[in-house]
Amino acid sequence: MRSAERARPAWRAAAWRAALAAASLAWIGEAPLAAHAASAHYAFAVLTGTLHSAADEAPTQRLIDAIGRDPQIAFIVYDGNLKSASEPCRDSLYETREALLQASRPALVFIPGQHDWTDCSSAAAGGFDPVERLDQLRQTLFTDASSMGQNPLPLARESDVSRFRTYRENVRWQLGDTVFVGLNAPSPNNHYLTAGGRNGEFEDRVFANAFWLDHAAEYAKRRDAKAIVVFVQGDFDPERYERRERFAWLRFEHKPRDGFLEFKRSLVKLAETFRGPVLVIHQDDETVRGGFTIDQPLRNDKGALVTNLTRIAIAPRNRLTQWIQIDADFAHRPPFRVSVRDVPKDLPLLPPPSLPARNDNANPLPEPMPAVPEFSPASDLPPLLPEPPQPQPGTP
Repeated sequence: MRSAERARPAWRAAAWRAALAAASLAWIGEAPLAAHAASAHYAFAVLTGTLHSAADEAPTQRLIDAIGRDPQIAFIVYDGNLKSASEPCRDSLYETREALLQASRPALVFIPGQHDWTDCSSAAAGGFDPVERLDQLRQTLFTDASSMGQNPLPLARESDVSRFRTYRENVRWQLGDTVFVGLNAPSPNNHYLTAGGRNGEFEDRVFANAFWLDHAAEYAKRRDAKAIVVFVQGDFDPERYERRERFAWLRFEHKPRDGFLEFKRSLVKLAETFRGPVLVIHQDDETVRGGFTIDQPLRNDKGALVTNLTRIAIAPRNRLTQWIQIDADFAHRPPFRVSVRDVPKDLPLLPPPSLPARNDNANPLPEPMPAVPEFSPASDLPPLLPEPPQPQPGTP
């Protein structure tokens, strides 16, 4: 395994520049979500880890239905873990859970998590090869050019870049003045393996994730976006940041390898390239009082806080009756507010969804989502750095 402190090989740097140049010319997936793109303010919902067993399927369907009844919600992000660590990673289970997400009335973007593939090697999960299970997810849940849900939104997938053809789970979309990015970076420790030899899956995915964040920063700058929101399932421990040191290899102390080290450095670079607000949303591995945590813990190589990057760690007290709602309004400072929403107690359970029919004409789409109304009170994010001056018309 190469040291994390060693410089990137020349061939890899050249491939990086070539892929970034090709993707920058194409600017894949430019169409924003039409129903809300014209609105200066909007809201979206975030769920994570609601499905631990078959008994959770009906309550999760009820939760998604409650979100779909709220006209404020533009889309839903299911941030990892369609199953528990002890459920077998069988194709039939993924098909059932996919049908549940597809029944969402708003668009739904699924981000793969720890239990979805990295834990599949355990005896309780069936003893599957995690990389094979990840490939299966890529060939089933991530085949479409759009999101899940009955009112899907168009997505740009990293697989549209030839250099990263396999990474269909890494996505990007735009709503209004915000660029959203979804990455495969699961707990625990980003699937870094301590066994000997080349950690191939980890190394290649780290490289792909770094490229996708770099591309998102350049894309957001070209589109004059005002914010970037990044979703990962894994708790990347942003308080732990190892600075680059020229002679770190001379130390005799042994520290466990931080599998999120490169991801955090990519976030620092993203925040330096794109000077607007950057949000990073992930599942919290521990119970959080109030349902979420908002802070700015990430530091750069000089030890200075990255003040335009904010972390939101989510962990609702009741995973089956609560969701995290994030409201955006760039007429306010700060522009993002976070709140916990509850399912109405009188909302009935729904029948379990059936698998998607092959004939699309047999399942017509419902009416488009209504316009987004004004916000309800919520928790403000901490202040961010002032935004750079906007270019005047006619200025290159």
